[in-house]
Amino acid sequence: MKYQQQKNTSPTESAPATGVLLVEDDGKIWLVPFDPANSDLQTFKREVSEGVELQDPDGNVMTQEEVDAFLKTIP
Repeated sequence: MKYQQQKNTSPTESAPATGVLLVEDDGKIWLVPFDPANSDLQTFKREVSEGVELQDPDGNVMTQEEVDAFLKTIP
């Protein structure tokens, strides 16, 4: 299992991503929306804080420092 930042597919580059992708070991992909009430978002935050892999939108593995900075941008 890993997480990946969502690519911005909006016609305006300034539009923020709406969530992160959860990529399961079997290849299934799920969207975890940036909704503070969503328990999956809370699980994502906890897991990547504990070292589960997070990739940027291009698939590059992020350092823990980059992960921590990214987490600060999420509601």
